[in-house]
This record gives sequence, structure tokens and C-alpha cells, in this order.
Amino acid sequence: MASMASGSSLVDSLEELDSSDSGSTYEPQQNAKKKKQKTPSWPQPKKPRHNAASRGTPSSSSSIANPSPESPSPQEQARSQTRSRSIPETNTNESNKAISAKEIFDAISSGKAAIVTVVDEWLDSYKQSRESGLLVLINFIIQSCGCKGVVTREMFDSMSNAEVIGTLTKEFNETSINYPLSTPGPQMKHFKAGLCEFSRVLVRSCRNSIIFDEYIFPSLLALLTGLTDSQVRAFRHTSTLLALKVMTGMVEVAVTVSVQLQTTQRQIDTEKSKNPQIRASDKLEELHATISELKENREEVCSMMNAAFRGVFVHRYRDLLPEIRAICIEELGVWLKEDPEDFLNDGCLKYLGWTLFDKQSAVRLQCVRALQGLYKEEEFIGRLELFTSRFKERMLSMVLDKDPGVAVEAVNLLLLIQQMTEEGLSEDECGRIYPLVYAAHRGLATAGGAFLYNKFQGLISKENEENNNNNKAVFFHLLISFYTQNEFHEHGAYLVDSLWRVAASELRDWETMSTLLLQDAGLQYEEEGVLLEIMMCAVRQAAQGTPPVGRSQARKILSMKDKKIQEQDRSRITSHFIPILPQLLAKYSADAKKVSLLLKAPLYFDLEMYSSTQWLKKYLDLLLSQVCVIVEKHTDLTVLQACALLANTMCSEKYTFSSRPRLVFSQLMDELVECFNSHLPEILQGGADEEDTYTAATALKKIAVFSSARDPTGWKLFDSCLQLLNTCMESLDLHTELMASALKCAGFHLMWARVNVDKSKPKAAEVKHLKKDVRRFCKICQTCLCVDKMEIRDEAFQLLCDLLLLYSEGSVQSEPALRTLVHLPSVPLCSELTSFLLDHIFTDEEQGELCDEREEEMKMTLFQKRRRQLAGYCKLILYGVLDLSAATNVFKHYSKFFKDFGDIIKETVSKSKLINPVQSAKTVCLCLQQMFSEMLIDDPSQQDLTEIRDLAKKLAMTFGIDLHRIRKPLVALHLDGIKFACRVPQDGGEQLPNADFLEVLSEFSFKLLQQDRIVISEFLKSECPSAALSWPSVKHYQCSLESRSAARLKEQEVAGGSVSRHESPQPKRRRTAAEDSTSSSTKGAWLESSSIHSRMHTPVLTSTVQKRAAHPQLPSPPPSTQDRASESDAASGLAELESEDEFSSGMLMRKVIPTKQGRLVPAQTAPAWDKEDVASHLTLLSLIEEDTSEREEGEDEPEIEDSDDESQSSYTLPSTRHTSVSVLDELFD
Repeated sequence: MASMASGSSLVDSLEELDSSDSGSTYEPQQNAKKKKQKTPSWPQPKKPRHNAASRGTPSSSSSIANPSPESPSPQEQARSQTRSRSIPETNTNESNKAISAKEIFDAISSGKAAIVTVVDEWLDSYKQSRESGLLVLINFIIQSCGCKGVVTREMFDSMSNAEVIGTLTKEFNETSINYPLSTPGPQMKHFKAGLCEFSRVLVRSCRNSIIFDEYIFPSLLALLTGLTDSQVRAFRHTSTLLALKVMTGMVEVAVTVSVQLQTTQRQIDTEKSKNPQIRASDKLEELHATISELKENREEVCSMMNAAFRGVFVHRYRDLLPEIRAICIEELGVWLKEDPEDFLNDGCLKYLGWTLFDKQSAVRLQCVRALQGLYKEEEFIGRLELFTSRFKERMLSMVLDKDPGVAVEAVNLLLLIQQMTEEGLSEDECGRIYPLVYAAHRGLATAGGAFLYNKFQGLISKENEENNNNNKAVFFHLLISFYTQNEFHEHGAYLVDSLWRVAASELRDWETMSTLLLQDAGLQYEEEGVLLEIMMCAVRQAAQGTPPVGRSQARKILSMKDKKIQEQDRSRITSHFIPILPQLLAKYSADAKKVSLLLKAPLYFDLEMYSSTQWLKKYLDLLLSQVCVIVEKHTDLTVLQACALLANTMCSEKYTFSSRPRLVFSQLMDELVECFNSHLPEILQGGADEEDTYTAATALKKIAVFSSARDPTGWKLFDSCLQLLNTCMESLDLHTELMASALKCAGFHLMWARVNVDKSKPKAAEVKHLKKDVRRFCKICQTCLCVDKMEIRDEAFQLLCDLLLLYSEGSVQSEPALRTLVHLPSVPLCSELTSFLLDHIFTDEEQGELCDEREEEMKMTLFQKRRRQLAGYCKLILYGVLDLSAATNVFKHYSKFFKDFGDIIKETVSKSKLINPVQSAKTVCLCLQQMFSEMLIDDPSQQDLTEIRDLAKKLAMTFGIDLHRIRKPLVALHLDGIKFACRVPQDGGEQLPNADFLEVLSEFSFKLLQQDRIVISEFLKSECPSAALSWPSVKHYQCSLESRSAARLKEQEVAGGSVSRHESPQPKRRRTAAEDSTSSSTKGAWLESSSIHSRMHTPVLTSTVQKRAAHPQLPSPPPSTQDRASESDAASGLAELESEDEFSSGMLMRKVIPTKQGRLVPAQTAPAWDKEDVASHLTLLSLIEEDTSEREEGEDEPEIEDSDDESQSSYTLPSTRHTSVSVLDELFD
């Protein structure tokens, strides 16, 4: 057995295997021709065995991966022999009940038959006639490939394997590209599993006798080896699977024989150690005969294994088809684990190392899983030392694989290396895995959490050896240290979610966390904040069981067991925190961040527990009193909003104790209103100092926050707030916080009043008074839109959007009696809203001002506010508050601000088409007309239509692909566009100054039906002066209206016979997932709410496979008769590297055409096929791997992974922009 202790042994073994690989992809074409001449033949019947001792049986531990070059393999012997046509038959009269190939195929395809029974029936027929049984098995294999051809007895007797395969290939004229292993649907769902099980049972049933008869399995492997070289994918795929599964069964047989050899040898040694007088000579002689037979059996099995490994695996592990490569690596992993004495050496491990760089994720996944099976075995670790040192860097880089499944398995593999090897991973290497706990992919984050938890357990064990400390307390200290020292993220929810599967017991230990927080000298200030965040995140995780925002998971319906666990957790949380929470709030009442975290805890309680027992009611009073103290102390908006949310939850009528919270919060509001009213007269008179103004503003701010949760109409603050706003605007003393709070209070008053109107039946005078209040408030807000204070005008704009929607015509359709409440915006107000849109939303000025002064968080907050404002404006359009023509101010920015607002604008366009398709199309045209007119006004001499045409292209794509449905809107768009382009100026200036607009309009022509093109073309001729029809822009538009074939001819004429770009063949490419997928946001709900949040895309994990330098491809000839058998290897997916140094950076080699002189011949000069063989080759064009479609796939699938550079790889961290599952569901719903 080869040892991995030295690098030289690895190089030697690799060179030995490479030099002996006569079937390598990169051999010259002359070898392929010689190989073609040596066609495999059917083996002769088994000859009488000679005495194993007299002929010198080789050692049974000979290596499978590196066979002796002196002795030819059974495969080579089979190919050099010719089939005997006079094979004696044991039974010429075959039984009528013998199983047929179709019956075997049907039994496996159904997935219902017992495979053991099928194999037993075939064995019965084989025992009656070996040739007939083999023929049935051959035809079953051919049928499993999807070929309808049949190997007849005449073909079986007179043809070699190559001739049979060639005949079947010519008859393989199926029109479908699917075959049983690739056919989708339930019919063939279990076919692969059945085929694998059939191979396993077949070998196992034959392992005691038939496998050693030197007939059935050599013949079977010879045929399968020939099929694996076929250019027909179905043959190659199916035969590779069968051959390798058969070899796996042989590996099990070889291991069993080796065990029997060792047992027999021990018996011989035991017998020899006895005294000669009592030694049983007959038994010793029998044992010697047994061990000779076992050695001969071992030699035969190893010979067949060697033939399968060298004839199938060595060629197919780099096949073009990734499924074949994955099969090879999967089976290699089984061989390495089952028979380490023969396979666990450098010659076989190198294939796993090379395949780590495969471009297909399925192959990389099988490779990593195979390595996991090896690293789990402690006795294999010593043999894997050199492999680990050579490929550890690659395995580390795979944690950032572009396929999350591969990345997850790579992390699990590194965890095994960390646990099983003495060296493990260094701290720097572990540091490359730790950030994965913040990855957006939940599976990868969980794997990273398991790795981090294992590291914590190691540190805890070391800590316990030195000091006998509480394990859970040490765990939390380590977790706090990790959270504070990392520089990746600031949200504990992602860290808790990553650790939840492996550390749920520690994270559910509320007692330990509470004890650490309540200790006076337990933690430092920053550590207390971190532990509080982790504790609250763990509470939420236990109570809800949902991942944090941005870390999606498949929709999962909780089982009854999970629901029960969740209820138990909620009960434990409530029981523990009800008495502890007031103490924690009292301790951290002065810290805004800690208090805002603690106030979220009751949201996850089983609040009914407060009324279940008498002794818990006192804790309710303590909690409410602490909330009132916090409201009194703090002015931070986050804290006040948390208090308001808690008040809204606890005052719900579904709780029996809700009367107590209602009373407490009503008293709190009374105090705040009294405080505000006491300072209001002085402010209105202008005599208030800064302290009085600040006190009034603070009280009003708290009232405004609580007004969002509780009905404030009972305190009648609307007139006071409106009076305050009027006074401030008249005196130009714009106190930002005071005015913003007054706007909120007045706005919430009107919103609650609208809600109350729906619940009750108000008098006409009350409705009239309410409408008057709405009109007065909108007038104030209109004035505030022009102020310089950003907070004031933003608040005014948002409130206007919400109130105009609440008091629109659509809101009273179900209540005709309330139609008097409808308030339509005036023309000046519409103009102010549009000006705000253009000046403060579609601009980068405000964000630029903050870049140098504020942090990224402030920039993100401002960005989200702009998105909410745009969504509010769009809702006014879609609900009919504003005319649809107002959307032109939104549509014209679709291209320029596509990155920031593209999803919102696209949704607006789509919804407008549902409301009024024709008017929506006309609005799109009007938008382009306005941009064109603005361009002429800015600089009439220089007309650059690039930006307008780019916008037109984007807007054209929003019309969809149903040309009949969009027919009428598109025609209306074109007619409006033509009228605009042919409009004659009234001042008598330049004739048709808008004629170039037709070039913009041409971007929509490809969506027109042919009959509509004719109508529009006639309309153009009637509208456009005859002299202008020869202008370039008009001719360009006319050309776009013609049919494609006519347009090509016309373009050729215009270009002087030059070929149009549309005629040049374009390389086909497969559609990517991003192109195939549709935005889920466009399927969102209707626009109903003003609670708007944002969700932006996060970076995805990218593969870290090293890029390779591009090499020009040499032209290749059409497949000839001689080289057709080797083309599938030349198109293989992995290049076999020549030395240890090339494990990670091997260069690709392309197949070339050598001549006798050794020079390269271009494809154009390649010899033509024989005329008599042309017909058969034409039949094969749809089957051969190197046909046009396969070459296009090959171009799209280079041999070695072409992936992103290491420097561009990044962790997928959940962005702070992710605040909802769907952007538009939150923005528009």
C-alpha cells in the first residue's frame, strides 16, 4: 500500500498511472486509430484451473489503481481475442419460462417488483444456457439505454463488441433527447435506483460461484466498457452507471475474499503451531487448498476491478456530462472507504483532489461528500495527511462556493478535519469560516454555527481543565466575545439563528442570562448590551421559530410536535420573565438601546398568564409603572415607539386584564396633554423661552408617537396643533421637532376620525366639520412642502399621501352616505406634490450632503424614506387621486434611477396597465414626448437620443409578450407618437422639429402585429408631408414597421448590400436563472398601506475556483470513423493533471488533428468521409455528442470551472435594507 508520508511517492504514483493510461483524452490520434483496430471480443469459456501454487499466484494485495504494466488486463485480453463460434451449450432447448430482457426492464421501471426475485429468475435462465442468459442481460442493458435495437443471436455469435455497438448506434434513431436515466416524470422516477439495486443484487447473488466462471462478468464488463466510449450520451451514461455499480459490488466481493484469506491464514498458522503429533495433516492440506482457491478468486476479482477502473473510470471521470462525472466520484468514494488497502493511495486520491475544481456543482458536491466519508474514519487520517496539506486551501475556499449546497458540505468537511486531525485548522483558517454564521443562506449559516459551536466546546473543555466553571456561563462569555470582536455584522438575530440547531439548550437558558445581567460586577457595559440583544433574539426565536429577515427558508408547516415545543417555550419564557422583566427595566431604564430591547419581551409572552393567578398581577403593575417611567425619561424615538407598541398590545380587548393598561396609558396621555397645553399659549404669543418650547415639543412628540397606537381624538388636540402650525409658518420660526410633531398629531387625529366615521353613523354637521378640517390641514401641509427643513417637508408629504388616499373617492365606494367626505387635491397641491417628487426624491443632492457627515446607517435611512415617499405618490396615481398623466414624472426616471426605484416604477407601470391599458400606453408616450421636448429646449443644436431611446427600450419591455392583448394600447401609443412627431409649429419655425422622435417610437415597433404595422404605416404617410418621408428618422421608423424579412432586405439596400447584424448567426446560450425567474414583487398585493419598508438584494456566494487563462481553440474536423470513439473523452469536463504541482492550476488541452508530419491541420482540410458511410453519419447527427447543440453546450460549459476571482468573492451578509420578505408587498401593501 502506498503511503502518503512523502511527496515523492505521490508524484511517482501519479506519473505511473498517467503513463499507463492508454485511454487518455490527450493521446495523439494515432493511438485512437490503433485502439479502433483492437475491438473487444467475447471471452472464451472458462478453462480448467491449474494449481495456483505451481503457476505462482501473485499477491492478493496488488493495487487496483496502479496495476502491473507487465501483465495485460482482462479487458485487453478480451479485445485481442476473437469469439469462439463453437461454444458448447449446456442446454439447447431453452425453457419457455425464461425471463426476457423486457420483463427485467419493466420490473425495474415499475419500482414495485422485488429485485431479488428478478435476479433469481435470470440466474435460473443463465444456468440453463449461459449464452442465452448473457444475451438477455445484454438486451436489457441496451433497452435501459433507451435504444429500441436488439442484439440477435446471429449478431451475438458473429460480431465483436465494437461491431455490435456500431450497429446499435446506427439504429439508435430516436427523435427524443431523453432516455430512461434522464426522462422526467413519475414513470421513470425510480428507474435509476432500481438499476443500481439490480447491479448490486446481481453481483451479490453471483459472488460465491458465477462471478469466478470467467465468462459472464468479463463479457459484461467488456460490453459496458465499449458502450462507455460511445458518442451516444444514453449509451455512455447508462453503461457507466452499470459498470461502476458492478465494480462496487466486486469491491465488496474482494473485501470478503480478503477477510476469508486472512481467516484461513490464521487457521493455517494455528495448525502449524501445534505439536506434530497432534497436527491434523488432512485439515492442513485442505486449508492450503482453500487458501490457493481464495488467492485465485482474489486475483480474478482484482483483474476485473482493474479492467473496470482503467477502462471506465479513468476515462469517464472527466466526461463532458456532469452526471457521469458525479457517478464516477460517488463510486470512487465508496471504493476508497470499503477497500482502503487497494484504493486509499495517492493514485486514487488525486482524482478527488482534481475534481474539487470541477465546474459543475453536482460533481463538486459528490467529491466533498466522498471526502467526508474518508475523514470520518480515524484509521484513514494518517493516509490523508499529504492530501490534506495539498488541498486544504481549496477546501477552505469552497466555503464560498457559488452553490450553497456545496458550501454547506465543505464546511461540514472542514469540521471533520478540525475534529479528526491532530493539526486541525489554524486560527486564521478558522477565521475564514466564522463569518458564515451571518450568511443569508440559512443552511450555510447553520453549518457555520455548528463549526463555531464546536470551537466553543473545545475552549470550554480547556477552561474546565484549569477552572471548574459553569459551562453555560463560559459559553455566553465566549459568544459575547465573538460578537463584539467580529467586524462582519451588528445584528444578533442572525448569530442566534445560526447557532439555534446546535446550541438551543444554551440559548434557552434564560436563567443564566438573567443572572449575568442582574449581577453588579458580572459584565462590562458593552457586554451587557450584547447579552441583552442575544437574549431577546433567542426569546423571539423560541417563541416564533422564524428566521430573521433576509434569511429565507422553504415554507414549512409546523408539525404538532414543533407546535407543542413552541408553546412550551412561550410558557417558560412568560413564567421566567414576568417577575424578572421589571427588575431589568429598572436597572437599565436610563439606557435607550437596552430598554428598547427589553420592551420587546412582552410581545412574545403568553399575556393571559397575567390574569391566571393573583400573585402575577402585581408584576403587571410593576411593568406598567416602569413603562411610564421610561416614557417620562426618554425622548428617543425608538424607545417611544417600543412603548407605544407595547401599549397597543396590552390594551387589546382580547385580554381580560386590558382595562388596567388602558387606564394607565390614558393617565399617561392626560399628563402629556396637560404639559403641552400649559406651554401652548406662551408659544402662540411668542413669549416662550427655549426650555418651555423644548418641554412642549417633547410632550407633543410623545403624544404623536402614542397617537399611532391609541385613538387621540378624545383629547381634541387638532385645533391646537393647527393653530401652532399656522403661527410658526407666519412667524417663520420653524422649530423642527415641534412642527413635525404637530403635523403628526393633527394627521393621526384625522386618520382616527376617518376610522371612527366608518364605525359609527355621524351627523351631517360632524361630517362637514371633518371635511373642513381635512381641507385646512392639507392647505397647511401644502405650505410646509416648500420649507427648508427636511424633517418638516418630508412629514408633510407623507401625511398628504396617506390622507388624500383615506379621503379619496375609492375609500367611500361602499358607503355612499360618506361621499361628502371625499377631498380631491387642488391643482396647486398637485403641482407642489410633483415639485417635491422631482426636487427631493429623484435627486442625489441630499444623500450627497450626508456622505461626509453621517454614517452608512443614516444614508440607508434616508434612502428608505425616499422609497416610501415615491411609493406613496404612486399609490395616489393608481387609486385615481391624481390623474394618470401625473405618472409621466415617475416613468421618465425609470432608466436613470432603475437601481434605486426600478421595482417601484415597474410595479406602477404594470398596475396602471390593469386599470386602463390604453391610457397607460398614452402616458408612456407622453412621458417620452416630454423628455424629447425638454431636450430640444435645453440645446436644439445637439440632439442626443441615447438616454430617451434607452428609456423607451425599458418601457417597451413592460408591455409583456402577449401581442394580442397589448395590441390596442400599442397602436394608440404609435398614433400619439406620430401625431407628435408630425406636429407643425404654430410660430412658423423649423418644419417638423419633432421628426426625430420617430426614432424613439421605433423601439416599440417589434411588439406590433403585422396588420397593425400596415395601418400605422399608412397613418404615417397621411400625417407626414411627402417631402419628409425621405428623411433618415422617418425612413428608420418605416423600416421598423415592415416585416423582418422585408426590413432585412431594405437595410441591405440602404447599407449598400452590407449584411445586417440580424443575419449574422448569434451563438446560442442557455437562459440563466435570473432571466427565467420572474420578480415575485410584481405579484404583490394591492397598494393599501403607508407602512413602507425596503428590501434590497444581497450579494450571493460565488465560487472560488481559480480562473484559468483562456486558450484559443484549434479547429477540429468532423468526426471520422477512426476518431469517433475518442471524441467523448476529448470533450471531457476535467483535464488530468500531469504532476503534483498542477493539482490546482492544470492547463486545458484541446484536441488537435495530427498529420503524419506531426503538424496541425485546420478543420477545413480534414479528409472527407467515405461516400458509403455518409448516410449512416447523417443518421447519427442527432445522437453524437459533438453535434451543433452539444458544441454550443460545450462552449457554455468549459472543462474547468470558470468562476469569479477570489478577490471578488464575498460573504452573503443579510443587508440592513432587508426589512421584509418582499419589497413591493411592503411598499405597496
